[in-house]
Formats: sequence, structure tokens, C-alpha cells
Amino acid sequence: MKMSSCQVLALALGVVALAGCSTPMVNSVENTPKAGQAYIINDKRVITDSSLGRSVAIVAVNTATTPAGFLRAQVELKNHTFFRQSFLYRFEWFDASGMQVNNIVSANLSDQLEGGESKFISGIAPTPDCKDFRVKFISGN
Repeated sequence: MKMSSCQVLALALGVVALAGCSTPMVNSVENTPKAGQAYIINDKRVITDSSLGRSVAIVAVNTATTPAGFLRAQVELKNHTFFRQSFLYRFEWFDASGMQVNNIVSANLSDQLEGGESKFISGIAPTPDCKDFRVKFISGN
């Protein structure tokens, strides 16, 4: 049986169409972060009172060194309620031996997060000798 060029073309298109239909569809697009995902980072350098801890979660803790050699710490917070959360925070700095470095700017700083808001707070060590830090959060409500 001899096939015409039109029949060959129709058969080839049919095979391609069937092959395309048998390939599983993959959805590679999704929201990040997911709405139902818990935001909890356990880091001993972050201390939060229990009242604030139920409303505001620590998403990430990052550190870097400035070009001048000072330690810089950044903490990402997320308010997982619908209400504004006021809080106080303070960075404390430690040298390589774990001794606290006296810091004249260690006063509590006031801040707030609107409902559902994420925010970064950061601090820079007072001297290049600081090698670690701790940040304390206290509910301001």
C-alpha cells in the first residue's frame, strides 16, 4: 500500500499529537512562601518573651562582616497575626571569648510590625573585636 504525501503528513502530525498528550503535565510555579507554612527559627542568639513569641516569629538570622571588620547581624521577623505588634529589641555583643562587650548603644529600641508584615532589623557590632551577638525581643503591648 502506497501512501500519499498528505497521508504521511497526517500520520506524522497524529503521532506528534499523541506523544504530546502522553507527556505528564508538571506545574512548576508555586507561591513562596506558602501561606500555611510555619515560620520558626530556633537560634540561641534570639530571645523572645512568650507573649511576643506567639505573634511574631523569627524567619531568618544572617551575619556578615563589614569591609571595616565589624560584625553585622540581621534578623527577619514576621507578624503572623492580623494585628499590629509593638515590641522592643536590643542587640548584645560578645568577643571571641564569649565575654559581653560594653556597648553604649545597648538601649532598647522600639519598633512595630503591622498584621502580616515581614521586616528586617539589623545591628552592627560596636568594635571589630565582637565575634558573636544576642538579640532580645520584648513585647511592647
